[in-house]
Amino acid sequence: MSSSYGENMRLTVFGQSHSAAIGVTIEGLPAGLELDLEALQRFLDRRAPGRNAYSTARKEADAPEFLSGLKGNVTCGAPLTAIIRNTNARSGDYDAFADIPRPGHADYTARVKYGGAEDRSGGGHFSGRLTAPLCIAGGICLQLLERENIRVLSRILSIGDVTDRGELLASTAEKAFPTVDEAAGLAMQACIARARAEGDSVGGVVECAVLGLPAGLGDPMFDGMENRIARIVFGIPAVKGLEFGAGFAAAGLRGSENNDPYVIENGRVKTASNRCGGILGGITNGMPLLFRAAFKPTPSIALEQDSVDLAAMAPVKLRVGGRHDPCIVPRAVPVVEAAAAIAVYDALLARRKETR
Repeated sequence: MSSSYGENMRLTVFGQSHSAAIGVTIEGLPAGLELDLEALQRFLDRRAPGRNAYSTARKEADAPEFLSGLKGNVTCGAPLTAIIRNTNARSGDYDAFADIPRPGHADYTARVKYGGAEDRSGGGHFSGRLTAPLCIAGGICLQLLERENIRVLSRILSIGDVTDRGELLASTAEKAFPTVDEAAGLAMQACIARARAEGDSVGGVVECAVLGLPAGLGDPMFDGMENRIARIVFGIPAVKGLEFGAGFAAAGLRGSENNDPYVIENGRVKTASNRCGGILGGITNGMPLLFRAAFKPTPSIALEQDSVDLAAMAPVKLRVGGRHDPCIVPRAVPVVEAAAAIAVYDALLARRKETR
């Protein structure tokens, strides 16, 4: 199923942007795990809409309701199902686009795929709203990984033509704007504000690092750590590119420049650099797992755009009203963390089966 992910821990995301609720079912969580539900809510709040000047005006509490799988706050072995009720949807904002696909959205491809039966309001099942239940699963996995001394860090690496400075060495989760360099963060916010004032939008890049991973997670060929992460990260709407370690820059290097020399440090094998991003042959090597996800600009913009009327088969002009993020990147930071945590925890469960 296209809305499901995982092998050892399997999750399925359900709902639409304007349906009564959205949610997730997680199978395979071990029983007896105590969850910090307050910490989970704080994590979800980082993604929730309507919390700052550079996000959509739609306000949702994003408070999960657990229907099964928990006894108190401890996993009981049954599939865990949680929902988030949609309370601030305005479906009427989309009536004008019943036969007019919005450029950059999945309106046209969904129409072709589902023959007009799709839910178009708010983007339906294609909406970024579905990243909220993904963050429920990811927030749980983050807690479980922390107990294994594995941390997931992320930051906004760039927005538009503004790039963050410094290395990602510590969490940015407590920052109002998740960059390493405060001045770069202010410049990014100014970039977003300019785009919004002009009725436009802007994209950017989120960088993510997973620290404390043991060597040996993942597999060659089709189940490598890159593959596992790519599958779930590309499930985040608006992601258009992904690179690990040096990424595309490695294509411009010689082997002598790109190879990471091995060293012994405190009795452990390490590499002197990390251009491979902590993965070789699809398997973690014990160094930080590092990747970057590129997000396109939000396609809903106030500027006039060209489209077509599918009923009349004629060209039309349209302007997209409603409530939309001028830049999705700040709210995407915890979503990338969630995706990474899910992929890593599933791979960790697989490794434990292999070493029993």
